Amino acid sequence: MGLKELRQKKWFKLMTNMYILVLTIFVIWMAFFDTNSLLIHLELRREIKKLEEQKEFLKGEIEKDKKVLETLSDKEELEKFAREKYYMKKEKEEIFLIEYEDSLKNKEDE
Repeated sequence: MGLKELRQKKWFKLMTNMYILVLTIFVIWMAFFDTNSLLIHLELRREIKKLEEQKEFLKGEIEKDKKVLETLSDKEELEKFAREKYYMKKEKEEIFLIEYEDSLKNKEDE
């Protein structure tokens, strides 16, 4: 098949058209090599999705913290929290912590 016969083919005429060549080069350039390429856009979309998920998680945590602050605004609840969580006590008061063997952490379990 010679060059003359190849030029007669329809697909060859289409592929050697100047507009098609420029358009093809432009699409390849925009998809892979440009600073705003398709690959970068996909990566940024993944990052945005991850950040939006983190935002929703943190909003939930804020709501939990607001509920805890609301309950701790009451003096009795604050005292209960301090006694249970931080083992605080009043003056002239003793606290006894009872721990059972099955609730203790062993070095072997870790």
